[in-house]
Amino acid sequence: MDAPQSEEEDFIAKTKIIMEAAAEMKADQIVGLDMREVSSFADSFVIASGGSGRHVRSIAEAIIKTMEESNDRPLGVEGLDEGRWVLIDANDVIIHVFAADSRDDFSLERLWSDAPLIPFQPEESPES
Repeated sequence: MDAPQSEEEDFIAKTKIIMEAAAEMKADQIVGLDMREVSSFADSFVIASGGSGRHVRSIAEAIIKTMEESNDRPLGVEGLDEGRWVLIDANDVIIHVFAADSRDDFSLERLWSDAPLIPFQPEESPES
């Protein structure tokens, strides 16, 4: 029997599952930020970009579906209809999926530059 994961392992695993779901939808500039030392409202942020409103919505919908398949339904989703900036509240992980120009406007990576990056390397798909 496997040993139970620590809270940190759970947090990292959940963040990477979300990042992988974004990568599978060909999201651009996927970044994970460890927010535990700089924020009281989330353990991590996942930030990703899409090339169009439709792409942003597709990325967000894939993340939501992945979470639901893990019995981890989001607490809230904002901006899905507009497709410029979708915010998904996954309790301990906050996901931001931006259209490229909106991401530049908000510059969350710069705003939260004190947060360490969470290493992420997307899995290779067989058709690559």
